[in-house]
Amino acid sequence: MWRLSTITLLLLPWIPVFLCKVTTEEEFTVLEGGSLTIPCHYEPQYVSYVKYWCQGRTKEFCTILARTDDHHLITTADQKVNIFDDPVQLVFTVTMNDMKEGESGWYMCGVEIGGMWNADDTSFTNIKVIHGMLVVNSRMSGEEGSSVTIECLYSERYRKSEKKWCRSGDWRSCLSTGSEGSYNDSSVAIRDDRTGAFTVTFKKLQIQDTAWYWCSAGQQKISVHLLVTPQPTTIAPFTSQFFQNLLPTKPITLESWSSHSPMLAPVVVGSSFIVLMIMTILAVKFTKLNSMLRLPFDEWTRGARQAEIVGEIITVLLRRANLQMPMLA
Repeated sequence: MWRLSTITLLLLPWIPVFLCKVTTEEEFTVLEGGSLTIPCHYEPQYVSYVKYWCQGRTKEFCTILARTDDHHLITTADQKVNIFDDPVQLVFTVTMNDMKEGESGWYMCGVEIGGMWNADDTSFTNIKVIHGMLVVNSRMSGEEGSSVTIECLYSERYRKSEKKWCRSGDWRSCLSTGSEGSYNDSSVAIRDDRTGAFTVTFKKLQIQDTAWYWCSAGQQKISVHLLVTPQPTTIAPFTSQFFQNLLPTKPITLESWSSHSPMLAPVVVGSSFIVLMIMTILAVKFTKLNSMLRLPFDEWTRGARQAEIVGEIITVLLRRANLQMPMLA
């Protein structure tokens, strides 16, 4: 029992190491000559503790570059290393400026616990300083007719180099900034800030702009893909004007009808004749049908009367047709 108590007392100072963690990203990449900001997150128990940033793979062989309790240092924008603690967000940030390729290596976020039996809480990250080019977003997209801007980053040694924007597979399409550090035409604008970035802006995207492109600085280049999507099609709602367009532009009058009478006269006469023939055939068929069925006398008389009425109708229609023919002529 006494052995268990002894082990517990020995491990007690290390309990915060497991319960209260400091965390950051495992790796960062930055272009030579650029700046890098590293966030180091910690637990609420560490709000009042001193935080530090050091270079090295282990705590014993780590060179401290900045501490939050070093009040003799005045943090400025051009300072090599800046450290800032934000207890509200539970994070302290470290900014390293004007980084060189030789500064690549392991670094450590640390919270100073203090005491011989208490280990500091730390988190390691690997920083790679490279020369060459990077792109903020290697895949860009935009709607047809809109504008889009691509940002290409380059390292310090390429600040004075010529910058180019080329369509992949066609070097004749390359656009260069030249000595002025800029290029501009009706469709594309390129601007180099001479400090580490140049931007390419498509003013009015077209479907044929979809392609792979190259950002180039000196002998360095990096690829970017641009996708142009078509504009969404919309259907215009029906309005009163739409239905007005369907109506005839001129009202039908007696004069307009008379102007077409030479062409309509044969049609009207022919149609009337066909209708009269059909009605005559139906009347004859109806009479024969009644006689075949040997209807009673009163029903036969009724059928004969119906046939007589049909005949009168045919006579009236023929008279009207004869009257219409001179009028249409």
